[in-house]
Amino acid sequence: MTTTATTARERMLLAQSAARTIGLLGDAEKRDALLAIAEAIDEAAAEIVAANGEDLERSSASGLSIALQDRLRLDEPRVAALAAAVRDIAALPDPVGRVLDERTLPNGVELTKVSVPFGVVGSIYEARPNVTVDIAALALRSGNAVVLRGGSAAELTNAALVRAMRGALAARGVDPEAIQTVDEFGREGARELMQARGIVDVLVPRGSAQLIETVVTESSVPVIETGAGVVHIVLDESAPLDWARDIVVNAKVQRPSVCNSVETVLVHRAAAQRLVPPVVAALREQGVTVHGDPDVVGFDAAVVAATEEDWGTEYLSLDVAMRVVDDLDQALAHIRRYSTHHTESIITQDAANTERFLAEVDSAVVMVNTSTRFTDGGEFGFGAEVGISTQKLHARGPMGLAELTSTKWLARGFGQVRS
Repeated sequence: MTTTATTARERMLLAQSAARTIGLLGDAEKRDALLAIAEAIDEAAAEIVAANGEDLERSSASGLSIALQDRLRLDEPRVAALAAAVRDIAALPDPVGRVLDERTLPNGVELTKVSVPFGVVGSIYEARPNVTVDIAALALRSGNAVVLRGGSAAELTNAALVRAMRGALAARGVDPEAIQTVDEFGREGARELMQARGIVDVLVPRGSAQLIETVVTESSVPVIETGAGVVHIVLDESAPLDWARDIVVNAKVQRPSVCNSVETVLVHRAAAQRLVPPVVAALREQGVTVHGDPDVVGFDAAVVAATEEDWGTEYLSLDVAMRVVDDLDQALAHIRRYSTHHTESIITQDAANTERFLAEVDSAVVMVNTSTRFTDGGEFGFGAEVGISTQKLHARGPMGLAELTSTKWLARGFGQVRS
């Protein structure tokens, strides 16, 4: 069932052909295929970890950032987590064939709007082997084929993962050409993927702001834009100290290299004396460098003086910016100016401020009294995520199965003609 393809375009055409059969698979067939993939990933764990070790050694020598090395790293528990995510996706309801609208016209024609697969989903990403599995599994569960460009840093890891997944499909009698990678074609493969309009139906970039901007500006394929995460937490005047401390530390430290980690903390001036010293101390205990405005520096001499650049920086490291604001108005103004519209949270016990924050903040996910680390497809119950969309068309926030479907109208008549 496999075909030799010598160019990136040929591989994408194979994916397009496979998409026609994948889109017709039933719920049970797609579920079984994913369970086979999960089992194959578990069985290939040693091979995957060995390949990842080679990627890490090469990437470390080439100067890959610590944040990207953390995203790249796969050990046995992380490989097991990838397989578990595939099983979670398999257990989700089939997103294809959902009736979204239905009506009967005055002439008797019956209309039904249903969800259907896109066809071929492409993704360009960097140093994120989990994306290789997550997007492939989500694409297949929603009846799509997938074309992957995972970047040179994770090339060996991605190859091992794709090999395992394609083998699992073939063993189940499902066309393995539904999973394609153009990694071996390098930058030219990425360029061809971006220009594959008419073959690839939608393209999802995952990675740095620079990568996303490149894909958005250079692609002729429709793009669902996932954005960088300059994520804010506001500590309101009424914020309980234990909530403020625990949530900020969790949002920064639990995994600093990901897009939903907090990058800027804004503290209401009336609560600054009460909150800033213990929150800064708790962050420093965890190895976090705090970049603060003059008010924050005044509370702790170990705080690094923040520059204008800090307010718009997605650190993806054990660094955080902190500023004292006069009131909620100033906090909201700061967020409007510097936010990438990913995730923002407020810690407060004031009901009016809660509702105002939820209503006025224009981000994909807006939270109250909880860690920004929950902005995640797995945490939202999607099994995994395609990415976190910061745009406003079609999909916004963590993207799961439903966001990998389109719609079509079905019209059933009995001889009607339009007069």
